[in-house]
Amino acid sequence: MPLYKTITVDQDTSLAIWKVEESEELLWENVELTTHCQQRFDGMKSQLHRRAFLSIRHLLALYDYTDADLVYDENGKPHLRDGNYISITHSHNFTGIIVSTSEQVGIDIEMQRDKILRIAHKFTPFEEYRTLANTGAIVRKLTIVWGAKESLYKIYGQKGLSFLHHINVKDFLFDEGKTTAEIDYKGQRSSYKINFLEFEDFTCVYALKGQPEIIHKEQLV
Repeated sequence: MPLYKTITVDQDTSLAIWKVEESEELLWENVELTTHCQQRFDGMKSQLHRRAFLSIRHLLALYDYTDADLVYDENGKPHLRDGNYISITHSHNFTGIIVSTSEQVGIDIEMQRDKILRIAHKFTPFEEYRTLANTGAIVRKLTIVWGAKESLYKIYGQKGLSFLHHINVKDFLFDEGKTTAEIDYKGQRSSYKINFLEFEDFTCVYALKGQPEIIHKEQLV
């Protein structure tokens, strides 16, 4: 059972990461999919995606959930039937979930790749990263920022939210492993706590929602 890592965030929130190494046959053990999810699974051509999909069901089992406990809204955001909060992620051979009984949460795992340099201008003011020592450091930082914004997008769950214009991540040091962020969108400001960790050239970022603050529309830019 390649459960890679578990993290207790607080008394209400924890996450688990799986490193997908088993065959699809082994991953089917003790897994039963709903009709909807079976149809999704049947449409997956990539064996890695199929194995990742099944591994997430094993992560759910760690929290005493089954596939039937998971439902998706019209925007594709996952929810748990008992009202607890969940977010799901997968990247290559890593998958992860975060579950909370009290806070809206988001999680994202990304492989650290140079290609992020080409799209950085689409989600963050790239000039802010020119002072970093080398390309590797820039890639690491951009991957954390992207993961933070992806996590927040998963929490917010609304189409039209712009990574570049509506989500702001406060600058941070690698060693801190955490930062904060805000979403300014349609007259509402939401605050978030961001944490991140790096392993095997991957980055995992997870976010917890704070209390929203209503602001005047004229303050938005």
